[in-house]
Amino acid sequence: MLERVLISGGGTGGHIFPALSIASAIKRRYPQCEIQFVGALGRMEMERVPAAGFNITGLPVAGFDRKRLWRNFAVLLKLWRSLRMARRIVRDFKPQIAIGVGGYASGPTLKAAQRAGVPTLLQEQNSYAGVTNKLLAAKAGAICTAYPDMERFFPAERIRLTGNPVRPALLQCDLTQPEAKKALGFDPERPLVVVVGGSLGARTLNVTMADNLDTLLDGSLQLLWQTGRSGAEIGEQAAAGRADVKATAFISDMATAYRAADIVVSRAGAGTISELQLLGKATILVPSPNVAEDHQRKNAEALTRHDAAKMILDADAPAQLIGAIRDLVADADARRRLSTNILAMALHDADEKIVDAAEQLINTSR
Repeated sequence: MLERVLISGGGTGGHIFPALSIASAIKRRYPQCEIQFVGALGRMEMERVPAAGFNITGLPVAGFDRKRLWRNFAVLLKLWRSLRMARRIVRDFKPQIAIGVGGYASGPTLKAAQRAGVPTLLQEQNSYAGVTNKLLAAKAGAICTAYPDMERFFPAERIRLTGNPVRPALLQCDLTQPEAKKALGFDPERPLVVVVGGSLGARTLNVTMADNLDTLLDGSLQLLWQTGRSGAEIGEQAAAGRADVKATAFISDMATAYRAADIVVSRAGAGTISELQLLGKATILVPSPNVAEDHQRKNAEALTRHDAAKMILDADAPAQLIGAIRDLVADADARRRLSTNILAMALHDADEKIVDAAEQLINTSR
């Protein structure tokens, strides 16, 4: 039985959504369980976690600056302070288990838990393990992964292939595709391309869309374009006066957007890929080059090896993306093949499987 659980990580939606899904699954099974989150001050989780009804404490931790090494003295000082704070949190909260989902805060929190003898569980979203999880894995009791063949990073006997938790609402849309298009204000009879660049936006996707709207949209296609905050102005200007384009900084109802989409164009974050797998969407992935260890490209390659998605590198997108979208819209057989293959890679009920692994780890530790 779970009574006190510490969950740490964040920084991006790709870490926060799985953490909240795991917490919600714990609460469904054990409503009386106390859950304490630990995040990084100034990061997204400090708003999203309280909004979901959970307590969170922020650490002053920050990532290393790999280009300007002289700035890392301050980073090391923040890490030292974060380790001290994490030790106090573990001592005062007395968790039965600590769960790390990746992100800056996960390292000091899980390290403090391990030093205190608290069982730890890691949730690795990507096909290429992050540095923090690789360092923590030596003393972790269980590592829950979303991709097979992760033995190159982690001890094989501790790996649990669970998949990535996704937002439950995404799987609960009961609209047909034409109904979903109509609900979003689009023509239900015309193909719809949905472009999503993440909550912060994706400059390459935004500039490529803005520069090529006339080429992409020749009267046969429609576009739902999520620009992120950083691209809101460019999207608004490009879409002004056009009935076949809706540009928005944030799509509040992703379940309807995914259901409406004939094609999704997206970055290759692990959480997004898991959503697309569960929904069986024909997808073109444009991995972000601005992530640690180029893990988005490796996530995308894990799908392209199974003919489950198309991939265009960020540097090639301005020249190739528009043509690739139009080719895929015109090829119904290719869309069906991609949809079938990506759906076959889906791992269901990841949040429940991770709670199962946490229970097993606690029972084993006793």
